[in-house]
Amino acid sequence: MTHSLLVCTTCASTWQNGKKVGVSGGETLLKELSQLHQSWESRSQFEIRAVSCMSACSHACVVTFASEGKYSYLFGDLPSDAENMPTTASAILSCAEIYRDRADGMLSWKERPEPLKSGVIARIPPL
Repeated sequence: MTHSLLVCTTCASTWQNGKKVGVSGGETLLKELSQLHQSWESRSQFEIRAVSCMSACSHACVVTFASEGKYSYLFGDLPSDAENMPTTASAILSCAEIYRDRADGMLSWKERPEPLKSGVIARIPPL
């Protein structure tokens, strides 16, 4: 079964005159995740995809775990500053492994890595 890790690349952008300026926190997070993904043992079971917007702008940075027949999780308010980025990206991949191992995708608060404990924006039932 293929799992998806979606990363909002618009999150934490700076805007001037209706145009994005510079590199967003989401883009930085995607870059960090993509680098870790290359040597990650579970890389064949997860695709990482950029999404231009998840409409969770007030909760940047935002990622989603999704897979057919499983609950999808939308996490936000993830630390994306340079100091915390490696920890955030590692926590996302650790949580992704837990998600993968659950038949229904359910993630309890207790088992999620610290950066993902308080950031659940939505848990969407499987279709």
